[in-house]
Amino acid sequence: MKNSGTRTRSTLGLAGFLLVLVAALGAQAEPPSSTLPGRKPDSKEPWGAFLGKAAHEAIGLEYRVQHPTNRVFLDASLSTIVEEGKLGDPERLSALVRLLRPDITDTRALVLFEVKPDNEESRSEGREQAGRYLAALNEAVEPDKKLAGGTGFEGSLFLEFENGGALWQLSWRTPEPGVTLYRWSYRRKQPNASRKERAAQKTEELPREEIEQRGELAEQAIRAAYEGSERPKGFQGQVYLPVDCR
Repeated sequence: MKNSGTRTRSTLGLAGFLLVLVAALGAQAEPPSSTLPGRKPDSKEPWGAFLGKAAHEAIGLEYRVQHPTNRVFLDASLSTIVEEGKLGDPERLSALVRLLRPDITDTRALVLFEVKPDNEESRSEGREQAGRYLAALNEAVEPDKKLAGGTGFEGSLFLEFENGGALWQLSWRTPEPGVTLYRWSYRRKQPNASRKERAAQKTEELPREEIEQRGELAEQAIRAAYEGSERPKGFQGQVYLPVDCR
């Protein structure tokens, strides 16, 4: 009986180990969406690489373009913003908040933006985060340098793949102070059409196969367009920045 009990415990232990192993292997087999740049496990953004990162980078860089004389921090810590933005004493920030990183902070206009996908859950999350960042910053800055949620920031850009190929659009709006919401959309191929004709096409949700095929290329192409650097290898299309769309 004693040997039987030992064998039973050994069998149960082995079974438990195998279950853990199978679960671990299954987790590794999942699409890596939860670890991709700019994404969270519960993101409402379509699955794919680099879309969140591309949106955050493009929107931040566009804000800098629109405010060339301002001191604009993109994804910088609150400590860095207070110190380098000459707003006050970063030592007034508690250890719990000094490393928080708002998406866009303009220390000349004294405004802040949190960038999120355009859905109600993300909008609520952006509102909460922007409020937390502002409360922390305004505890540390000088009385005449209090920050507020930014307003009136909106725009869109287009990526055209090849001549008349798939047309991607990134658009964003700021429906409430401090919360900028973005959305990716898609237009089907239409060879030899003008940019205005393409922009007038019916918009659709960005197909998963398009994201998987061109997601990384889109992020690289947008960055190259803003930096004025060489377009990435394999990108034969055009990037139309907001200044081109006016």
